[in-house]
Amino acid sequence: MSAVELLPECQPPVDTGLLRFLTCGSVDDGKSTLIGRLLFDTKTILADTLSAIARTSERRGLEAVDLSLLTDGLQAEREQGITIDVAYRYFTTGTRKYIIADAPGHEQYTRNMVTAASTASLAIILIDARKGLLTQTRRHSYLAHLMEIPHLVVAINKMDLVGHAEDVFDRIRSDYLAFARQLGIAEATFIPLSALNGDMVVDRGDAMAWYEGPTLLELLESVPTVFSETDQRFRFPVQYVCRPQRADDPVLHDFRGFMGRIESGEIHRGDEVLVLPAGIKSHVKDIHLLDQSLPSAIAGQSVTLLLENEIDVSRGDMIVRPQESALVTRQIEAMVCWLSETPLDPQRKYVIRQTTRLSKAAISSIDFRVDINSLEQMPADHLAMNDIARVSFRLAQPLCVDAYSRNRATGAFIVIDDTTNNTVAAGMIL
Repeated sequence: MSAVELLPECQPPVDTGLLRFLTCGSVDDGKSTLIGRLLFDTKTILADTLSAIARTSERRGLEAVDLSLLTDGLQAEREQGITIDVAYRYFTTGTRKYIIADAPGHEQYTRNMVTAASTASLAIILIDARKGLLTQTRRHSYLAHLMEIPHLVVAINKMDLVGHAEDVFDRIRSDYLAFARQLGIAEATFIPLSALNGDMVVDRGDAMAWYEGPTLLELLESVPTVFSETDQRFRFPVQYVCRPQRADDPVLHDFRGFMGRIESGEIHRGDEVLVLPAGIKSHVKDIHLLDQSLPSAIAGQSVTLLLENEIDVSRGDMIVRPQESALVTRQIEAMVCWLSETPLDPQRKYVIRQTTRLSKAAISSIDFRVDINSLEQMPADHLAMNDIARVSFRLAQPLCVDAYSRNRATGAFIVIDDTTNNTVAAGMIL
């Protein structure tokens, strides 16, 4: 059996929750046009917005409405006809709600694609049918795989410019499968489409009768949401310690709550918990959501936990269940995408932010750098912008971590230059 399997035929959706997905790929593959077409054909564009982009298209002398203008909102993007920043768009089909992230294709904006991928449950990799696989296509595919995006769709776009030829689709599909097997991608779905004309986006059209798989929208409607696939171990990084200290209110005078977002799992009133890195145990006395007291809370909710004991808990600590503890460590190994124009200097000190905790860090070693074309592991003594490498860090303060493959929230971090306060890298803990 092939290392890369097609997703099964689309069934009527059983999970109608929110789906976050991104479009990525090389320059001018049609990412913004695809999103515009998806919004247009699902009739989720407001009339005044459609009128505005129609007027802009007319001023440019275009015969048809330029749907890419729906996401390319910056003036520099419209002047150059490119995507620079990640553009987020919300729409609903009545069956499901979506948040789309349109990632830029230019190499210098790869850092923006990493930002979009960090919350996505599905990635659409666009390929221009005339050009086939390009370096940036490979880089974005590698990053999507590295960031554990569970569903990958390879959309071979601009099929209208190659005469809707099935052999072109088959050739590009074969090339991508060969690359994907090297990378270890477990599954992907391939869809031929024309974002400009709308074939196989929402409606099937008549031009590619030889393709019997789902349209893009049919696939999106059937994919499970992220909440059915998240790690179920309880993780609660403490964001803030709430001490109102109201002398006129006996309840608030002694109130001491720990505020944050539940990244995974669930918690119930009365559950035993463990506070890391100190390793102190307690029980949950109450759970507050605004002015309500809750018997339980689940992943995604921002709540305030009250504990039975008066113990030392600070911002950056993590509350877990004793039987599901995270790893507390001063040494981490991670795959890192270097995002800064200033190269990584192994002699410099950096700051790592993971969940709500900060720690100064030094580079122990750069184990290898990945050649994005051959996927070979190359020796390296520094990293340049957009390099992907395996790096080991020594930490001044302990972090409470999971492997990124198990928990995206507690397994991810950013690297900060402590002199400029710029984010210079994103990492996934191994």
